[in-house]
Amino acid sequence: MARRNPEPSDGASAPLTHGAMVLPLVTIDDYNNELRDKNGFVGDNANKKTFQQKLDDWRKRVRKFGDDPLGKAATAELSKKKIESLLKGDDMEAAALIMGAVEDFAQEFADVIGKFLKDERWFKTERIVVGGGFRQSRFGELAIARTMILLKAGGIDIELIPIVHHPDEAGLIGSVHLMPPWMFKGYKAMLAVDIGGTNVRAGVVEFGKEKKPHFADASVWDSAIWRHADDEPSRSATMEKLVAMLEELIGKAEKANLKPAPIIGIGCPGIIKADGSIERGGQNLPGGNWESDNFNLPAALMKAIPSIGDHSTFVMMHNDAVVQGLSQIPFMEDVSRWAVLTIGTGLGNAHFTNREGRNRDSPAMDGRTAGKQ
Repeated sequence: MARRNPEPSDGASAPLTHGAMVLPLVTIDDYNNELRDKNGFVGDNANKKTFQQKLDDWRKRVRKFGDDPLGKAATAELSKKKIESLLKGDDMEAAALIMGAVEDFAQEFADVIGKFLKDERWFKTERIVVGGGFRQSRFGELAIARTMILLKAGGIDIELIPIVHHPDEAGLIGSVHLMPPWMFKGYKAMLAVDIGGTNVRAGVVEFGKEKKPHFADASVWDSAIWRHADDEPSRSATMEKLVAMLEELIGKAEKANLKPAPIIGIGCPGIIKADGSIERGGQNLPGGNWESDNFNLPAALMKAIPSIGDHSTFVMMHNDAVVQGLSQIPFMEDVSRWAVLTIGTGLGNAHFTNREGRNRDSPAMDGRTAGKQ
């Protein structure tokens, strides 16, 4: 089941807790929605593997009558960069074959979105932001646009736009919205972590020099990535590597006089409980057993890095799709109810309602303009 929103409360008085449903600028209506139909999890019909299957199906059909325009490499071995180059290249047959997969994926994605929109927590959604690694490609952007056309043609009036920031950076930048801005007063940056089933990313998020509302110009100053899927580490080895990555970034930031806040924001798969433990959904994390009663990621990180600068370390954690979606807040001034879907190994999801009292006259671009950059 998805995480349901409790009774609304005042953001100013809401306690600072992990996995909070009321944040300074938005209320989280829903996240990690494990929507099912007769065939299983609905989200399984719109992820990276789905696109690969569609592409592979087209290749098999074409091979029955001639050469495969994509060559002999297995579909799973075709990198995103390779598919991109074929789509943009001079071989029209190869490009057309890829477009066939894009069309089939868009049909599936539109069906998935239609089912999400029937959930009461997703009623009156005005815009859906699409993130995840799939978004960061030409064929991904075409699939997003085609999905919106299919939805509109089917009578569902909704916008679908690619997430503004690079998905790798969005998963870090969103952490600035987990806490009220006063916590960053006197600092130029903060540490952020994005933990996934394949990679761990850590970065220094700079708040921005222009002081635009809602951190509209926040950016990743420096970052490090570790593809743990190649190493198959234990949970303890993963923690050691993460701590080393963060300590190196802290050193770089201090040397550059960036003065990071003593705060670390974390995006992590699964349902995040108020005490920082993972209720469920962390089964793909390295080493397993992240949902154990004897393990608490924020507490372990604070113990390993007890201070940043002259102050004790504070850690705040939320679901990774939520955090990636939060990076879009500055570009959602013109809507009230919106959502994020992150297409990767799975389909991450979260739904938001902008809180009353936000400054809707701020100069930040709206989501439609930003998504076209």
